[in-house]
Amino acid sequence: MSAIALLSPRSDDQAVAWRNTGPVSLAAFLHEVGQVAERLPERPFVFNLCSDRYHFLTTFCAAMLRGQTSLLPPNHAGQTLALLHATHPDAYGVADQPMNVAGLEIRAYPALPSGGRSHGEIPLIAAEHIAAITFTSGSTGQSMPHPKTWGSLVTEATLTASRLGLETGCHVLGTVPPQHMYGLGSTLMLPLHNGGVIHSGQPLFPADIRLALESLPAPRVLVTTPLHLRICLEQQAVMPPLALILSAAAPLSAELAEQAETAFGALLMEIYGSTETGSIATRSTANGEDWKPLAGVTLSRAENGRTCVEGGHIQTRIELQDVIEATDGSHFRLTGRAADMLNIAGKRASLGELNRQLNLIPGVRDGIFFAPDEVPGMAVRLCALVVAPKLSAQQIISALRQTIDPAFLPRPLYKVDALPRNATGKLPREALRKLIARLGTRPAS
Repeated sequence: MSAIALLSPRSDDQAVAWRNTGPVSLAAFLHEVGQVAERLPERPFVFNLCSDRYHFLTTFCAAMLRGQTSLLPPNHAGQTLALLHATHPDAYGVADQPMNVAGLEIRAYPALPSGGRSHGEIPLIAAEHIAAITFTSGSTGQSMPHPKTWGSLVTEATLTASRLGLETGCHVLGTVPPQHMYGLGSTLMLPLHNGGVIHSGQPLFPADIRLALESLPAPRVLVTTPLHLRICLEQQAVMPPLALILSAAAPLSAELAEQAETAFGALLMEIYGSTETGSIATRSTANGEDWKPLAGVTLSRAENGRTCVEGGHIQTRIELQDVIEATDGSHFRLTGRAADMLNIAGKRASLGELNRQLNLIPGVRDGIFFAPDEVPGMAVRLCALVVAPKLSAQQIISALRQTIDPAFLPRPLYKVDALPRNATGKLPREALRKLIARLGTRPAS
């Protein structure tokens, strides 16, 4: 059985993380990981519910030292945790904020004395150890579990760093939670195994993002989503110099990518992946539609016509949910999700393209088309939810008529103050369904 170090080599005084109080050295980090590990109970699974990224990191590492697997829920809602606990009844939780879930023992992140240091060797973790079980966000249905070995997580981080040119280490700030696969891979594993430094926060508002970045030395990397990028651009946020911007978790338009690169003076790279696969490809969105798989990752066609991915850090052949078109031997394009293809009145379109056209309308801050579950014998009738304070519903419909077929115009179109996005900017289908049910037959404004 092979073993891989907990993090890439660095000196005792070299920083691993950055907190409000300043840098955390390797010696201090290893000491705290050991202290947390001593306080964990003998259980096979732990719900890592820490919102502070440094607390999450130390708990994650401490659990591995104890031979445990971290369960990473898609959200911290009581109902979600209760459902996942039912499938892992011998699990406990660790949180740094007060939480109460019926039947689940949740321990508070321990209050540890400051100033401790460890001068031992960096611990080794078996490559085959199931370090985490991630769960899909539920954006298209029920959350599903996906085990991740320590070896696959480290390999993914190494391949991604090589593609992005980050092998020398950077200070990484994320606006996405560490429990999400994108957050785990890009804000923790990427810097942990490439000499980088992990910022402990998760700022959401432009002013907070700017202040957090200003607290970090250069070079700085911002790991974010299209939603956060759009908000920063709308508020004309001024950021300190960035080495790189990473975006994932939702489709990013070339227009938004170009605006972000111009405003923030940094290259923006988009990551394509999923909870099932982790990161599998990258592209410079402002410079073209084509994606390039990470080294060793290959795509192939299954008998049912779907695209499968394997190789690199991916240990088993996985069928992708997206419709993929190969452009040459080493690049591909996404043409929509298989589940998003619509056929109305004999005409075809994808929800992804409809959403793109909706969000390109000047004055639309956020918006989404929603296709209700099909009822046998009834035609699908789309509706849309739109955040556009200065536009009327009729103005939005008129703009859509210029770009999409009339068969796909939303009936009705609801103007709302905000969409029920989760921490990574995704829109769980159940949350949309509930919002539409509340809106009922309220006339559009």
